[in-house]
Amino acid sequence: MSQPSPAERPNPLRSVHTQTLTQLLSSSGVSLAITTYQAGKLIIARADGDLVNTHFRLLQNPMGLAVLPDRIAVGTTAGILRFENVPDLSPRLAPADRHDACFLPRSSHMTGDVDVHEMAWVGDELWFVNTRFSCLCTLDPGYSFVPQWRPPFISGYDMRDRCHLNGLALRDGRPRYVTALGQSDEPAGWRRHKADGGILMDLDGNRMLLDGLSMPHSPRWYRDRLWFLESGKGTLSYLDPDTNRAVTLAELPGFTRGFDFIGDYAVIGLSQVRESAIFAGLPLTSTQPMRHCGVWVVDINNGEIVAFLRFEEGVREIFAVSVMPWRFPELDPDDKALAQTAYVLPDDALALVVRPPADWESAEQHFEHGNRLYNEGKLMEALSAYEKVLELQPDYVPARFNLGVVLGDLGRFDEAVCALNQVIDADAGQAEAYNSLGFVEAERGNQAAAVECFRQAIAIAPNNAQAHRNLGFSLLEMGDYQQAFQELEWRWQTPGFSPISPPQPRWDGQPQPDKTLLIHTEQGAGDSFQFARFIPWAARRVKQIVLIAPEGMHELLATLPGVAEIRGAGELALESFDIWTPLMSIPLLYGLTPDTVPAPEAYLRAPMRHGPPLPDDGRRRVGICWAGSPTHAKDRRRSTGLDDWQPVLAIEGIRFFSLQKGETAQAQLGDVPESLRPVDLAPELANWGDTAAVIEQLDLVIAVDTGVVHLAGALGKPVWTLLFKGADWRYPEQGETLAWYPSMRLFHQAARAEWQPVMEQ
Repeated sequence: MSQPSPAERPNPLRSVHTQTLTQLLSSSGVSLAITTYQAGKLIIARADGDLVNTHFRLLQNPMGLAVLPDRIAVGTTAGILRFENVPDLSPRLAPADRHDACFLPRSSHMTGDVDVHEMAWVGDELWFVNTRFSCLCTLDPGYSFVPQWRPPFISGYDMRDRCHLNGLALRDGRPRYVTALGQSDEPAGWRRHKADGGILMDLDGNRMLLDGLSMPHSPRWYRDRLWFLESGKGTLSYLDPDTNRAVTLAELPGFTRGFDFIGDYAVIGLSQVRESAIFAGLPLTSTQPMRHCGVWVVDINNGEIVAFLRFEEGVREIFAVSVMPWRFPELDPDDKALAQTAYVLPDDALALVVRPPADWESAEQHFEHGNRLYNEGKLMEALSAYEKVLELQPDYVPARFNLGVVLGDLGRFDEAVCALNQVIDADAGQAEAYNSLGFVEAERGNQAAAVECFRQAIAIAPNNAQAHRNLGFSLLEMGDYQQAFQELEWRWQTPGFSPISPPQPRWDGQPQPDKTLLIHTEQGAGDSFQFARFIPWAARRVKQIVLIAPEGMHELLATLPGVAEIRGAGELALESFDIWTPLMSIPLLYGLTPDTVPAPEAYLRAPMRHGPPLPDDGRRRVGICWAGSPTHAKDRRRSTGLDDWQPVLAIEGIRFFSLQKGETAQAQLGDVPESLRPVDLAPELANWGDTAAVIEQLDLVIAVDTGVVHLAGALGKPVWTLLFKGADWRYPEQGETLAWYPSMRLFHQAARAEWQPVMEQ
């Protein structure tokens, strides 16, 4: 269950990098602008001491980039955004003396959905690849776009993407070279030869320089040489003018697309996946089973890889990479109040501007400051900022709403209810206030009151997806599973969920014995393991099942009956299935009620392979896991500290094994006296199959509510689950048994944050 935040929380996206990348950016005095339409973000990678700081900005499917010292253009789903540097704003950004450029939004040109690919500034004029209409274009205020050139084999402007024109290179300051995925004059005709039909062209004389390429992209003229990428092979190449052949300089571990140069180095974007149905069957997919996403740096003198920035989660594809001539630029700052008071005026008007006192602050500034603090997780500071707003302007309803949200997050529920009711008294049409009030009532355990609040929010705003989803969770708590799972179908329209929408029909649960069913997992590992029990039921009603799941689950979920194939996201061709459903929608199709929960003793099993074998010294072997993710508020509440476990760890006749992953776990293990310290298995647990193999060898698992307890329950292993006060719908408020897992025993907190009585029990 979730409540709306005062402003959108940033989505932390983990990455790793080499020290050589930091040194290159720092010594060159530059940073990198990177777009990823899959994650919907523009990323600025900046050297920050010994680290590379990856700074994210949310945009709608950003693709093409064009960067100059004073301006940036970004192509998005239906238009092109322009940002301009405001030098006077940089010194005002926090922390002081850190930023050397600050780009603010200046204009937006609506092109329509033309699939903007690469772009370049030609003087003050922006040229861009209009992929849908197979042409190069410029902008004019009176038109969506102005075509300037099209390949000679394209007979007309057709929005159905005849050749997948994609790359653009300048030479001597004017457009000169382009790449396309095929020489076709038919709608989507390039797809028939996508793996080896790509072309590289010279606009001068409309000459074909190369053909037979595998998804060529990103031509660049640099140091008197024409460079380009073959995304389908994962290579960096250049054109040898003497032989008129491509020379491959480097092979890289991913789909290559988007690059720029820093001195002797090419900075190249790598993608882990490409659009699955369109770009299946490429050379790289057979030669590189383990592909990466990020930015790789290649020495153009010898082809050696000298540095990289690799995204570990969240980002799986890169479109554009451009070097920015700034060490630490900012783009569209979070401090909106600061940005909104930065004005660029003609000199004669600027001379007449009256500056307010340095200590002058408006209610709006405190409000924006509070939102920024909230997004940084500084709840108490945000609370003070909203209180300051209300001191200055008591009728500032958005600030009182945000105050109620923060109070709810802090667990000060009575105060939160008071604040949110004041918002509703001021404006009875505040659907979000009812939604947040429902969230607080649910946290207090008043599910009936929460349901009424969510229904009131939906009555005001019938398409409020978050209220529908929250209503679903409260109905689950009350045991109304059918209505609950119906409401939870709204989850696909809430932030944080990325729906898939293949053209095949969605499965309605009826037997279709001649059809292949695609099931895709969603949300966390615990949800996947809990609902995997429904896959055998689905398998009995169809010909076979193709399962989409995170790679770390593949070996484990392959043990389920009826699963013919398991793939990762983005690795499946459309023709490989007939119907589809999300995994967590199957209970709705099944007709689940609290009395019909399928709870076999075990429905998963460890893969038939390696250990790691656990030592056996005659003592009982018990695995423990004490924490969820430290970045999520609810996970922090469900987590304990390892020091809480010391009375348990001191029990004689038992050998304890740590199943906990993460750097925080390592630090906590080091703080436990050696005589009590569990055996750390984290280095042995590369995936969930490894974890299952370990659990099979244990006598018991004791853990907080994480994926580990769901896996142990699915394996039929005795598992004791330590539950925080206000645990979610899966668990009854009282009692030791759980219908979902017969082998599980529950231990409940009596009061929030009090784990000692649970440990004693």
